[in-house]
Amino acid sequence: MSGLLPCVEIEPRGKARASVVWLHGLGADGEDFVPIVPELGVPQELGVRFVFPNAPSIPVGINGGMMMPAWYDISEVDLRRRHDEVGIRRSAMQIDALLARERERGIPSERTVLAGFSQGGAMALFAGLRHPQRLAGIVAMSTYLVCEESLDAERSAANRTTKVLQAHGTHDGIVVLARGLAARDALQRRGYAIDYREYPMQHEVCWDEIVAVGDFLRSVLAG
Repeated sequence: MSGLLPCVEIEPRGKARASVVWLHGLGADGEDFVPIVPELGVPQELGVRFVFPNAPSIPVGINGGMMMPAWYDISEVDLRRRHDEVGIRRSAMQIDALLARERERGIPSERTVLAGFSQGGAMALFAGLRHPQRLAGIVAMSTYLVCEESLDAERSAANRTTKVLQAHGTHDGIVVLARGLAARDALQRRGYAIDYREYPMQHEVCWDEIVAVGDFLRSVLAG
């Protein structure tokens, strides 16, 4: 499949039978979460392939128009409004293409988890809840909900019961806790199965969160 985003991939020792597509945050790249994989405790017998795509470099308004890897533009600190819908939808199409490639490589959608941190987490929620084929799960770390106003019309029936692990730092100064709570509440109102966790951390990942993500992956990919 041509035109795919470049990815860092970690293959299991044996045949791949499941996938985790993991989206990095603003200004990071596909290497960002690679060191976490061995810490997740995912058994080799599950055959999990980890796919870490690289977002394209675009000018980001909140950083003075500096070019950096980003899934969409952010123009102001208040993350409740002025979402770059054009950029979000462009990235969602690129993410859908990666999910389609996993199917072409023999991994059914229901054996694929879509995960992301911060801006990548916002994309995991946006793309995952709208994906037309059922996913094994969605992981949303230190993030918020974008384009909520279109979710009711666009959300996929296939993923209305898909499990979602959401985690947030109580001291997060980048994506403040209120944004994470608002996302949780908005999804719970719509009936999504949210496993919500808080940790005493800033805009980062902590050990207890890594353990929770590992437990979640083993749970949703064990079948």
